[in-house]
Amino acid sequence: MQMKLQITRAGRWGTVALSAMAALAGMAGSASAQGVVYRCPGPPVLYTDAMSAKEAAEKGCRSIEGTPISVIAPVKPRPSVTPAPSSGGQSADLKVDAKDQRVRDDDRRRILEQELREAEGKLAKLQQEYNNGQPERRGDERNYQKYLDRTAELKASVTRQEADVQAIKRELGKLPP
Repeated sequence: MQMKLQITRAGRWGTVALSAMAALAGMAGSASAQGVVYRCPGPPVLYTDAMSAKEAAEKGCRSIEGTPISVIAPVKPRPSVTPAPSSGGQSADLKVDAKDQRVRDDDRRRILEQELREAEGKLAKLQQEYNNGQPERRGDERNYQKYLDRTAELKASVTRQEADVQAIKRELGKLPP
């Protein structure tokens, strides 16, 4: 039985086609019974027992007689599972009753309003401590640079807290009335 096998490489790590692996496995068993198997260079690499020694020498092929042949199965990528969105951004099988949705919206509004109150309270406290860029100097700030560093941190904290308050207000604005 004479076989010809081409192994092609694809991708970064290189994969071997399943049909090529089956043929290679069959060839490994028949190589000892039939004759010599040659490995010919070049893309694609060719393994064959269908040529004479003279032809193999002309093409630059070398004998792999007695060399064990390993067959490595390629790793099959897992298909990604993503639900198909329908109109409204929800999948068709996830419909929510209007009453349940209203309850969810009310809960969300209540939570966001509570977060807004807390964020505004924290912002007021930070603004009071910041004192328009002139915070009170502490006793541990004998070095003027420490005072400037704390002032810069306070200013950054005020800016972040203002952004948080604005973000919560935007989220509240997105809720239905």
